Amino acid sequence: MPAIRQLPQSLVNQIAAGEVVERPASVIKELVENALDAGADHIEVQVVAGGVKQLSVRDNGHGMTPEEMPLAIAPHATSKIRDLDDLEAVASFGFRGEALASIQSISRLRLVSRTTDIDHGWELAPGVFDEPRPTPAKPGTLVDVRDLFFNVPARRKFLRTERTEFGHVDQLLRKLALANPGVAFRLSHNDKAVLDLPAADDDAIEARIAKVLGRGFLDQAREIDSAASGFALTGWVASPQYARASTDQQLFFVNGRVVRDRLIAHAVRRAYSDVLHHGRHPAYVLSLTLDPAAVDVNVHPTKAEVRFRDARSVHDFLFQTVHRALAAPGGIAPEGVAMPVQSSGFASSAGAGSSSGPTLSAPSAPAASSGRASQGYLSLLAHGQQGQEGAPSVAEPLPADDEIPPLGYAVEHLGEIYILARNRDGLVIVDAHAAAERVTYERLKSAYRQQGLSGAPLLLPVDFAVSPAEAEAFETWQEAFSAAGVMVDRVGPERVRVREVPAMLREADIETLVREMLAELRRVPMAEDTVPRAIVDERIDEILSTMACHGSVRANRRLTIAEMNALLRDMERTERSDQCNHGRPTWRTLSIDELDRWFMRGQ
Repeated sequence: MPAIRQLPQSLVNQIAAGEVVERPASVIKELVENALDAGADHIEVQVVAGGVKQLSVRDNGHGMTPEEMPLAIAPHATSKIRDLDDLEAVASFGFRGEALASIQSISRLRLVSRTTDIDHGWELAPGVFDEPRPTPAKPGTLVDVRDLFFNVPARRKFLRTERTEFGHVDQLLRKLALANPGVAFRLSHNDKAVLDLPAADDDAIEARIAKVLGRGFLDQAREIDSAASGFALTGWVASPQYARASTDQQLFFVNGRVVRDRLIAHAVRRAYSDVLHHGRHPAYVLSLTLDPAAVDVNVHPTKAEVRFRDARSVHDFLFQTVHRALAAPGGIAPEGVAMPVQSSGFASSAGAGSSSGPTLSAPSAPAASSGRASQGYLSLLAHGQQGQEGAPSVAEPLPADDEIPPLGYAVEHLGEIYILARNRDGLVIVDAHAAAERVTYERLKSAYRQQGLSGAPLLLPVDFAVSPAEAEAFETWQEAFSAAGVMVDRVGPERVRVREVPAMLREADIETLVREMLAELRRVPMAEDTVPRAIVDERIDEILSTMACHGSVRANRRLTIAEMNALLRDMERTERSDQCNHGRPTWRTLSIDELDRWFMRGQ
């Protein structure tokens, strides 16, 4: 058994570097955060060969004195904290005093720094000259790193291609640029300019977002600015219709720090839960500000993860704020009918192309309307006031512009699927089933949360055959069905009867509805002490979504003008009416101007 020995400091530094420095982007993150802590408002990053051969970060911060420079590369030396109280409420990006010491141990490092009170700078190159010497320099600091991992070949062989490593650098700088809009950033690779972002004030922040994430994100984004209970959340959340195949456009900052956190991701995703298409991911840029003492940033070597003192309050604040933003009136829809497709979550430096021809988009807000045909579509269904098959659809003339509601008035039920309506801007196209599904779902949710769902007796109860196992399951879940307003009884060894459903669902395919509700309930394992009502509460959104889908108008059933107008008015009064429960869009507009461009009128 070898004797226990003290490790040499050089090896200690290399071990620490293994935790902090994974690739060139890790080095740049540490150096840029040091520059931000130094008060810099202009940061320039130069990279050669993906950062493995050389990288440098230059800033215009307050600089270092010659006495401070040797300390800067010493382990556990920092100007940012003094005691435990400072650590527990740290507001700076760096605080451990490890970054430069770790980087210096695995590369050839050179420091140049100048404070504003002298007319020259100082240079330090550990291993070449260990004492600072005078050199011409601008105010601020330059950190030059060459031959990364030159003395740790095992780490170097795990690096990827030059293109991949630079891609990580590029994405990192774009995230930091969004987290710090008041700072100018420049990035070059192999002497070629890649990114040039001037400092942005409040009026120019949207331009920076468009340049970093692309105009498509901004066109689909809804701004958030909310504060409560010691928390402040600002930023942008994209329309559910802009949802992406990956999480590449999910950026979250805590007190200006780029973080990834499962609690945060869960809160935001839950806010999107009933408007997001299956398998898609929301896009957002959000910044949370709170008391530094309320968050622990010292839980991960790279400080990429945080721990909140009151995680539940943070989760609830994020969920409620994003949920309200998505529910608020203000339809936002993608430019064109196709889903946005982009290879990276960040905008290409080459810029985006433009398209010709008309685009289908949702204009501003279907807001509540008190215009004609104000009787709700669901009310018509509940009272059996449906049009006859093949009933004539004769649209009335449009009134004056100031009397036309946002979604206009129906003129045709196209293909017995789409409602065509006229408003003051042009043509509105509505997917009748998707829209009715959202309206029904929101009504069911509201009723359930206010006083619970009550059933209305069916004129003719619906009996259907089931397997013995299904009959047993219906008996087991009878209380859960009752909580959702559905009365179902076992009337034989292999037969059940549905006697009541909520009034707005009386026109649904009752057998299919009840079978799918049972399938949803059975997704949750039921222990002996499980309370059925608790299961309903846990999965209520999924259950109500299933009920709404079956209670909505189906394709191939022709609607009358009165029914279509009633549905349009219901949409104007309903939160989240831009999407159905599965995240698909419910409506689009085609404006007169777009039609003119399509047919090249005036050209």
